[in-house]
Amino acid sequence: MNSFERMMAVLNRQPYDRTPNFDISMAFGAHFIGAHLSTYFLDYRALVVSNLAVWQAFDLDIVQAISDPYREAVDFGLTVEFPEDGLPLCRAPLLVDADSLRILRAPDPALGRRMSDRLEGVQALRQHVGRDAPIMGWVEGALAEANVLRGVTALMLDFYDRPEWVEALLELTVGVEIAFARAQVAAGADLIGLGDAIASTLSPRLYEKFALPYEQRIFRAVHAMGALTRLHICGNTTHLLPLMVRSGADIIDIDWMVDIHRAASIFGDGPALCGNFDPVGVMLRGNQEEVTRSVLECQAAGGSRYFSAAGCEIPDGTPYANLLAQAQALKGMAHGFK
Repeated sequence: MNSFERMMAVLNRQPYDRTPNFDISMAFGAHFIGAHLSTYFLDYRALVVSNLAVWQAFDLDIVQAISDPYREAVDFGLTVEFPEDGLPLCRAPLLVDADSLRILRAPDPALGRRMSDRLEGVQALRQHVGRDAPIMGWVEGALAEANVLRGVTALMLDFYDRPEWVEALLELTVGVEIAFARAQVAAGADLIGLGDAIASTLSPRLYEKFALPYEQRIFRAVHAMGALTRLHICGNTTHLLPLMVRSGADIIDIDWMVDIHRAASIFGDGPALCGNFDPVGVMLRGNQEEVTRSVLECQAAGGSRYFSAAGCEIPDGTPYANLLAQAQALKGMAHGFK
């Protein structure tokens, strides 16, 4: 059974040979192949080589075109610095005041320098893996994109001072994210991940107004093209779990601070659960025995429709032995659908 078949078997409640490994690899993967981070962020060829190498070396069941949260924002016009071997830096928001929205224009994913680079990455991954592994494209949630363009402090005040203005901004960003998601599916993506990290800081009321409807619209557009969806919200989303189920995501990631038993109970027969051992405390700083124990505990709690992964991305500098321990634990504990 290959990685693509394994994913589909889990989602379709069919027998499978082992739980799929859906770890997210970004900076770790870049350094695994000896590439500078700026090269990984700005050149799809490095992203492709990195993903293929990590997929093969550590028995992952997914290759992915995820890198950083600034793809769409740079094509909107945001100034972002890319240090040679550091994380991207944004020193000032694009929307400095409410009037700035009037001149903001939606970029075309096929023409934007950074969005088109991701499209090329998806196409190249398809050429390399065929149907041996699922390819995950990626978009920012409409709210996450608004946050990048406006800045978190200003946006939080806008929720209360000018909610109609926020909704106008979200209408613009959701249109771009839908177009970007569709373009990635057309390029060969089987699955679109959506990152909405800022959502974990919201109350259920604010999430239901400013995040959930836009996640739903993006996911409906992806499903209409025949692709799958994955929702990723970093942080403690315990208070949002029932609402996240309503997003329409096929797979929902939960971070390490969420009780996995509670999440599994809330998800029920709905979305598949993905996560959630501690990426730092266990994968980066733990030993092989701790990794094995955490992987198997999460697997047991997650149930039959479960994807193994750390709660967030695999940290840069993670010992290779720990990733191999995760792979070995999954191989040694087959968990077909019952």
